[in-house]
Amino acid sequence: MIFNYNSILFLGTEKTGGLFDFDGTLPIIALQFVIFMFILNFILYTPLLDTIDERNIYIKQSLDEASNILAESKQLNAKYEIKASKARKVAKSDLMIYQKLYKEVLDEKMKSSQKFIDEFLIETTKNFEKNKENILVSFDNEIDLLSSEIMAKLII
Repeated sequence: MIFNYNSILFLGTEKTGGLFDFDGTLPIIALQFVIFMFILNFILYTPLLDTIDERNIYIKQSLDEASNILAESKQLNAKYEIKASKARKVAKSDLMIYQKLYKEVLDEKMKSSQKFIDEFLIETTKNFEKNKENILVSFDNEIDLLSSEIMAKLII
């Protein structure tokens, strides 16, 4: 059999321990990991966290302002609702007063119109009675005249 001397030499220098071999590379890799962690923390995470904190502060301020505006609008709404209800009450009472006044004026006009109509009927009735007697007297005269003409024609 032919053995390769290089392979035997390689087998002789190979270290044992396999997967959990703790030689000089483990502390170097751990040191590299810690260094990269600090570098990433200062380069990437710190500005990112600052931006997130600024955004959170902005959102909190916006929410506080919105809450203040909402509270102020509720106060204004309540204030104007009170004013509106007072105005409705005043308008309702004014409407009732105006309706009462209108009814009184209408009643007064009705009484005045009724009085005028009654006076007109009385006056018309008096005039009719007066004219009736004049007409009856005039009819009596005409009847007398016609009767005398008829009598004159009958006698002739």
